[in-house]
Amino acid sequence: MLKRRKLKTLTATEYARAIYFMFINILHRPFVRRSDNDPYHDLYKEFLALGKTLPSPAVLELGSRNVSGVLRRDLFPHSVENVGFDILSGDGVDIVGDIHNLSRHFPLQHFDLVYCLSVFEHLLFPWKAVLEINKVLKPGGYVYLSTHPLWPEHEMPWDFWRFPHNGFHALFNKYTGFQIISLTEGLPCKAYSLVNDAPTRRLWFRTMNQGVALIARKTNDYRSDLLKWEIEVSDVVDNMYPTKRSTP
Repeated sequence: MLKRRKLKTLTATEYARAIYFMFINILHRPFVRRSDNDPYHDLYKEFLALGKTLPSPAVLELGSRNVSGVLRRDLFPHSVENVGFDILSGDGVDIVGDIHNLSRHFPLQHFDLVYCLSVFEHLLFPWKAVLEINKVLKPGGYVYLSTHPLWPEHEMPWDFWRFPHNGFHALFNKYTGFQIISLTEGLPCKAYSLVNDAPTRRLWFRTMNQGVALIARKTNDYRSDLLKWEIEVSDVVDNMYPTKRSTP
């Protein structure tokens, strides 16, 4: 059922709509499949298997703070180093800092594996983050990331982007110093337009995806002669990522 704290803030009309859409959601249940073998989760398993083939890797998790009861410190028990990095301090965080300035915190070409889950939508300049990841990865090292092509706003006001899978070709390529190994979308869903706008009338007929995941390998240093972004986050926004997890 709907959470009580949310019900208290709803008007009668909003409450009726919430009940209606909850009923629609129940009608979908015969078409809901298990997510165990969804391509989105399969790519995560592929990354874990890949990491286990590397002898004594140095591992960096970006966005490691425990905000949902999940810690990933034991993903690679054979690692020689396992560092948790986040913009805020907390459980699971070893070093506090901004991903946009990652190389200020670590030596160049230091890590074998870098991974981040549901982080890139919260980065104001994701292209700069890719360049910073390149700096701290060893040649031949791997990066895994997952984020969302479609998802409600969350962790406001630091929610900036959504990523269809083809968009990652603009971020991970020979100029940024990467080769894409695997790239997929998954976690399918349906969307329904709440306006009578002609282009959206058949939106319900299409299937959309809520998750996108990527594995890329560093092939070379990025082209610093072509790619520069010296703007700081503080030059554009004057707020901070929320200290508490907000519910979408």
